[in-house]
Amino acid sequence: MNKSGILIEIPGFGIREIRTIISDYTGTLSCGGRLVSGVRERLVTLLGVVDIRILSSDSFGTAKEQLAGVVTPDILTKEKHDLEKQDYSKRFELKHVAAFGNGNNDRLLLRTVKEGGGLAIAADNGEGCAVDALVNANLFIVGAANALNLLLEPRSSKATLRF
Repeated sequence: MNKSGILIEIPGFGIREIRTIISDYTGTLSCGGRLVSGVRERLVTLLGVVDIRILSSDSFGTAKEQLAGVVTPDILTKEKHDLEKQDYSKRFELKHVAAFGNGNNDRLLLRTVKEGGGLAIAADNGEGCAVDALVNANLFIVGAANALNLLLEPRSSKATLRF
């Protein structure tokens, strides 16, 4: 990877050097199938420093259209999307991954990244956040734009995650 990445230093929690974002789309970056306000701009900015992978069941069938010009999402095809997302995450060096999700089918992705030393973030945009996603994340935040801001301003995670 030729991108600079994002360095997050959190006292007692450790250092996270993020090189890849893996995110769910439906309910995590979108609400009602449409990108949440401010997400497109933040994704474009983040593309300058990290690789971005979007995985989605695409419940509304809008992910490709909504993300056009930014990133091409991978639409899940297997029956068990939770396992498919988990397997996908294992392609990367987990300690360099920030994962975003909100649903039950994101829980294994979040847990795998968290246990692998990366940063797992549960986010909600108004469609809810499954309890299993919450307990498998390092933190929960309301709003996709706010979640992406955690990477754009790495110091903002300190107050929540420091020991």
